Amino acid sequence: MGNKTRHLGGQAKPNRNNTGDEIYTLGAAENNGREVESLDSSTPTQLGARFFDTQADLSSSRQRLLRQIIDESNETFFLSSREMGRRYNVDSATIIRTVQALGYEKFADFAQDLREHFVTQITPYSAMKAAEQTNQSVADRVRQSVDQDLENLNAFKAKLDPDKIVEIAKQITQARRIVIIGIDFAASLAESLAYALVRLGFDAEAPTGSSGVVQNKIKILTPKDLLVAISFGRGLRDTIDAVLSARRRNVPTFGITDGGTTPIAKYCDAYLVASTTHTSFINSYVAPVAAINALLVACAHSQSARSLKILRESEAENTSSARWYREPTKGDS
Repeated sequence: MGNKTRHLGGQAKPNRNNTGDEIYTLGAAENNGREVESLDSSTPTQLGARFFDTQADLSSSRQRLLRQIIDESNETFFLSSREMGRRYNVDSATIIRTVQALGYEKFADFAQDLREHFVTQITPYSAMKAAEQTNQSVADRVRQSVDQDLENLNAFKAKLDPDKIVEIAKQITQARRIVIIGIDFAASLAESLAYALVRLGFDAEAPTGSSGVVQNKIKILTPKDLLVAISFGRGLRDTIDAVLSARRRNVPTFGITDGGTTPIAKYCDAYLVASTTHTSFINSYVAPVAAINALLVACAHSQSARSLKILRESEAENTSSARWYREPTKGDS
């Protein structure tokens, strides 16, 4: 592919992944005289790209300060510029100037990217541990979780490109067969999308089981088919491997992910971004569900006559079946 993925780092160390792409990984930084663990090298972020691009123009003190802030993002992503200054024994103006040196006009924009960087790198354990450090009640955390869901949904709505979704829906309607890959929590999203597409008359499935099952499904796909991959952050290996395998077979690919720098975004032919930013240990899937719903609406209405015919037949079958629960009438045993 020849693409370069750039990462935060002390001295950038180029490595090769299994597709031959060059990836720059983060060297260990120092934190108060001790070595801190480097950030995961598999997922580039907007903040990481900015740091790499501007690193040569930053003074050593600014580089050092930024590395500390980013390496400790689990403890800094929620801080104001004033609080961050106190943490690193500098004034807030120094924090602002350092952020501006990265190309950010406002501290709030930097804080948002720092938060996304943290979310991309964290594990469920570190996420919950960070949440516990904010001294909120359980009720406060519940409200914050719902607020975050709404924020993610509003962010998806603000950047919504209906024409892009219609274009992707057109690709789905023209595909001979659709295989949807989603693992762990993303499995429910994949299964929901496949189920709804089948109801609209498409040959769609979300294979479950071992990685061998997934790879065998990919092997029988052709350029007339479509692979849909759903994964977030650094991406699960089996999902990314499925995308790479499909690409080698010239099978069209489409992804749903939570950023423009994730492996799904990097390797899929097209993708939708829906934030999964969360406040505790579990990702928020409200925005990805909205993306899937929008896609299904586009699929249904782009071939409305066909969709109505299939739905009318299903409705007739369901009405005459014992599918729905009914309250027992008098005399029923």
